[in-house]
Amino acid sequence: MKPPPPDWQLPAGVRRELWDYLHDAEQARTYDERLAGTPLLRADVEFVERHCPTPGRLLDLGCGTGRVLVPLAQRGQRVLGVDLSEEMLKVAGEKAAAAGVGVSLLKANIVELGCLADASFDYVLCLFSTLGMVAGAEHRLRLVPHLRPYLPPARPIELHVHNRWYNAWDRAGRRWLLRDLARSLRGRPDAGDRSEIGGPTLHHFTRREAEKLLTDAGFTLVEVQPVSTGPATRPRWFAGLRTYGWLLAAVKAG
Repeated sequence: MKPPPPDWQLPAGVRRELWDYLHDAEQARTYDERLAGTPLLRADVEFVERHCPTPGRLLDLGCGTGRVLVPLAQRGQRVLGVDLSEEMLKVAGEKAAAAGVGVSLLKANIVELGCLADASFDYVLCLFSTLGMVAGAEHRLRLVPHLRPYLPPARPIELHVHNRWYNAWDRAGRRWLLRDLARSLRGRPDAGDRSEIGGPTLHHFTRREAEKLLTDAGFTLVEVQPVSTGPATRPRWFAGLRTYGWLLAAVKAG
């Protein structure tokens, strides 16, 4: 087995714990089982189906085990799934074969997509907090504008992000929020980043931050849907605090 690279040779936007997570075969094989029953699994598929109503060319960044990719291929989408995890892509390929659908899979870093420079798509997805796994604000800020040329006018990009303020609902989260507020006031680049137990560090967004990421890149927002992992999958009261995250859809301005 090839030894892991030293920290200074890790790909752009990838921390050590994310690299280890992506190269863990056991994580890939048990991923779908561990997430079974999570309300977001159905919510984001329904969200994508609503904003991608007709068959076309679809790019899924951070496709993982193909949990969104395969159902969309079954609905006639011509899909390309991109992920840095070879183990996840193996599972995605097996699931597609079992479902009898054809999918294209590419092992690549989503913040370094020079290999797709001349490609075009009708839809672009970056779901299940994939954007939040990208380390470094400079990489997250650069990613969304770089996706704009892939899309013709009026075609959508869809994101999922975690809500920073949801952390207020537990004691450890409140402590983290206080420390994070201090980081924000000092202008620290790691503001919003929280280490996940048993997983990679994840950037938690405010709604304004996520929306601004899209609008600054030349997209026009068309829907922001709050989602939750708890009983209230679509919280209405105090959604800015209660929702676990947001699904956002925006279209490229003409």
